[in-house]
Amino acid sequence: MDAWTWMYEGYEPDQERLREALCTLGNGRFATRGAAAELPAGGAHYPATYAAGGFNRLVSEVSGEQVENEDMVNLPNWLPLRYRLGPAGGERGAWLSPRSPEMVAHHSRLDLRHGELTRCTAYRDPAGRELEVEETRIVSMADPWLAATRTVFTAHGWSGHLDIESALDGDVRNAGVERYRDLAGRHLGDWETGKSESGTLWLRCRTTSSAVGVALAARTTVSPHAGHVDSGTPVLSPRSAADRLSVPIGEESRVAVEKAVALHTSHDRAISEPLHASVQAAGHAPTFRHLRAQHRAAWRRLWNGSRLDVAGETGRILRLHQFHLLQTLSPHTASLDTGVPARGLHGEAYRGHVFWDELFVMPYLDLHLPEVCRALLDYRHRRLPQACRAARAAGHQGAMYPWQSGSDGREEAQTRHLNPHSGRWIPDHSRLQHHVGSAVAYNVWHHAQATGDRGYLYGRGAEMMLHIARFWAGAARWDGAAERYRITGVMGPDEYHDAYPEAAEPGLADNAYTNVGAAWVLTRALELVAMLPSRRRGELSEQMELRPEELERWADVSRKLRVPYHSGVISQFDGYGELAELDWEGYRARYGNGMRRLDRVLEAEGDSVNRYRASKQADVLMLGYLFPPAELRALFDRLGHPLDDEIWQQTCDHYLRRTSHGSTLSSLVHAWVLARGHRPEAWQHCREALLADVADLQGGTTGEGIHLGAMAGTLDLVQRGLTGLTVRHGALHLAPAPLPQLSKSGCTVHCLGHWGIEIRVRKDRVHVSVPASAADPLHVVVGGRTHAVPPGRARWLNLPPM
Repeated sequence: MDAWTWMYEGYEPDQERLREALCTLGNGRFATRGAAAELPAGGAHYPATYAAGGFNRLVSEVSGEQVENEDMVNLPNWLPLRYRLGPAGGERGAWLSPRSPEMVAHHSRLDLRHGELTRCTAYRDPAGRELEVEETRIVSMADPWLAATRTVFTAHGWSGHLDIESALDGDVRNAGVERYRDLAGRHLGDWETGKSESGTLWLRCRTTSSAVGVALAARTTVSPHAGHVDSGTPVLSPRSAADRLSVPIGEESRVAVEKAVALHTSHDRAISEPLHASVQAAGHAPTFRHLRAQHRAAWRRLWNGSRLDVAGETGRILRLHQFHLLQTLSPHTASLDTGVPARGLHGEAYRGHVFWDELFVMPYLDLHLPEVCRALLDYRHRRLPQACRAARAAGHQGAMYPWQSGSDGREEAQTRHLNPHSGRWIPDHSRLQHHVGSAVAYNVWHHAQATGDRGYLYGRGAEMMLHIARFWAGAARWDGAAERYRITGVMGPDEYHDAYPEAAEPGLADNAYTNVGAAWVLTRALELVAMLPSRRRGELSEQMELRPEELERWADVSRKLRVPYHSGVISQFDGYGELAELDWEGYRARYGNGMRRLDRVLEAEGDSVNRYRASKQADVLMLGYLFPPAELRALFDRLGHPLDDEIWQQTCDHYLRRTSHGSTLSSLVHAWVLARGHRPEAWQHCREALLADVADLQGGTTGEGIHLGAMAGTLDLVQRGLTGLTVRHGALHLAPAPLPQLSKSGCTVHCLGHWGIEIRVRKDRVHVSVPASAADPLHVVVGGRTHAVPPGRARWLNLPPM
């Protein structure tokens, strides 16, 4: 198996959902899980197709209450292509599949370089007839409305006929997450099916509340040399459409069946309506060979622009992570109104919602696909009015972005969630994670730094940043006794703690991550106002009624927000140090990997994690992920709070011992922070972040959708973490912190208008190469010294001793 291939041998039902998620194919516009084309949903299998931004609302009854949820919709299944052997002196046999008793061999191969999934299965029936089946599948990266399969059948020791059924199945529902299955999941209605005069099968339907029209069309053809193909009358029902073919096959001969599928929705541009567009696109689709050639060329361009060179198994896993990131957020995403789906377009966990995961995704994409990042920021900008309405409804000014966002930017976080351990629906207060607004501002600012695109920063970017700053300044309340501003009624990234023990109301005071992030937003917003051209400053001041006294308050709050401490370390929130210690050793002995979701374990025991010093994931330590050491110290200096190396290391040690890593993001952040501190434990956490999805370390969650933020974060750990890469003041700054296990790495990045900069890190040197196509020298800062690397030149730069 080479570095570009993932192989799965045999058919293992208990592993199928994980494999289906990891073998998903997509193009940034839609994606299809790597499920068997021969099998319907159910049991070990969950075929599903999702379109970026395709949501619908349904109402369910939960604990006697009517609860509305918005979900990313499972669209009609275009995969079905089943087959069986013609009669051998009797009746036709059953339809064949990898779970048939006739199956004797099976394997799947995911080709990352070309974006192709190949599934090979061999059968032997009781009469001794053998059949080999090889299906190759693509979701076109060249034409984002098309997908296709080519299935080759080879007969051994017999000749006769194959029965083949190629279908479109609209009788689907959202059922990919077990804990959601008792909720309403039928998102499609108004089905119609038919077949065009040109022989193209079609199905159309509509989402039940959002009224998004969906249409699929499929053209199925058989290789010309197969002989006479008996095409019967299509089998049409209100929710499905199928072509049934009887195909002759000779002994040791090969018959190829190609299925080209087009998918359109009413969200698409430049179409009259989805059905006409789909029938036309499928009918005019090129042969599989030509479509695959175009698809491969598109993938080649993507890979050439995002090289990441890491040897061995680590490099192979990183390439898989790149593959899933690039096919979820591809150049085609730039034309869509969509955010970063936390679980990709790979499954229904988190209902396809947009959280803060762009904080882990955009730093990588900024240096490869900046146009996609602008589209992701525009998703947030279009929902700025909704965020402002949410702030007003909560009694605040500015913009309060939702913890979970979907179609229109309202808060989509559930009010209750199911604990699988106890079977109880318990209150969900995660909407108090207002720090998501700081993540939006962070991404705006760093996008401008990486790309040099001040036009965006001064335009839509400024509108978002200033409204978020206004929210934080208004949310902060002066405490005369503490002589500090305080922010109360919030949750931090930890998510275990949503209230104080025995408190009547949810929410915490002075979450350190939230307060320091708010101070950063206010500081950058003031800097941005000073940077704005006078005309633009005047426009924004008039538009937002921004007055000098308000800016004075921003400056005051940015210097006087409270950060709590206990026992010489930064407290996660006010009062954290007064919580009880947990018997970590005892619980790990009892629950093992189940400890990752300690909150569920304790709730099932009638206890609450709010009582303990225990974190689901990095919270305070997120500050060390977002901000390089010097910048973090400067933030604390501005706030008048102490932070030196000793305090930070003690803080790291304190939370390392008290974190259960119930999120895949946790190990990633710990790896990043510990690598920056040159700590030997960094590799352990890095390794866990790498294996989170491929080994499904969270215990069954990957089958419900990959963890896109964690995947992108591992790429960025190599790209920025190990190189110490930052872009500021028009220069590329490098401060490498290589791990011994990754002492040699390299990447290609685009920044400051330079495309194709190559960076290679070694133990004591860093190599920087600037393409000849660059117009100007690249300014690189290493160890406090600035070097100008001319176009077409490369330099080895010595690193200062650690």
